[in-house]
Amino acid sequence: MKQTLRITILALILISNVGFTQENLTVFKFDTKYYEAVDKWVVFPKKDVDSTYAYGFIYIDNQAGFTFNYETQFKIKEGSLIITPKDSTIGSMKYRLAPNTSLVSILNKDQVSALNLPPEPEWLKIYKKDSDQVGYLKNEGYHYNHVGACELALIPLLKAYTIEPHFDGLEFELSYAYNHLGQYDMAIPIIKKAIQNNPKNYYFYRELGFSYVNLNRIKEAENTYIKGIKMSDNDFEKSEMAINMAQAYFKLKDRIKFDEWAKLTRKYAEKDSRYVEYIKQFEQNWNNN
Repeated sequence: MKQTLRITILALILISNVGFTQENLTVFKFDTKYYEAVDKWVVFPKKDVDSTYAYGFIYIDNQAGFTFNYETQFKIKEGSLIITPKDSTIGSMKYRLAPNTSLVSILNKDQVSALNLPPEPEWLKIYKKDSDQVGYLKNEGYHYNHVGACELALIPLLKAYTIEPHFDGLEFELSYAYNHLGQYDMAIPIIKKAIQNNPKNYYFYRELGFSYVNLNRIKEAENTYIKGIKMSDNDFEKSEMAINMAQAYFKLKDRIKFDEWAKLTRKYAEKDSRYVEYIKQFEQNWNNN
């Protein structure tokens, strides 16, 4: 009786393990943004009318940005992944990933193994050969910032900053990431050091003014933006600095100062720009609340 019971329990364990493995192979969770799946094998969701899934590897091309290297396709049949043979007449297919790229599912170890894939492709090292260099790290941070993944951008940017803080464009990307994340106190000392090193870069004044505005240090923000506008040769950037100050004074209900910055916004912004529209809305709602 005991022997029979032991065999039954063992059989149940084996059946349970087989079931888990099959589920592990055929279940996909399309809940990951492409920039969260860098250096991973991924599968894209299929259309309802399709029977196959496209899969491949996501990486960052340091110059071009987030890229999907298409491997081939597979379909699910009786709990297994059936690979579609590659067309030998077609070379490597790479796709630049745009902000509207669909969510992906990262392939787990079992799925990677079932698809006969290595942990990472051999060609990846070509794109990683300078990954410890400041320029590479700065560009990597830029690509993350560009899609709004500023928390991920901080990782390479801070690493680069410890090596060469005044590398061209690095301080801007780092302060931009902190400002985007609402960590204004972290951005300010970085921008101040950047200005000491390069006092003629108006982008630094734009970011510093933004930090001050969001910390309600309005006078410091105004003085900073005045300097930035004076040295800028870009009307759009001037209008952005002006609208930030106009909004700050709208919140304070300081009509004299608001009118001053509203006038500057209209001076530098395109007539049909959203900044001019914001000014109109502020004026129309001045007496509300």
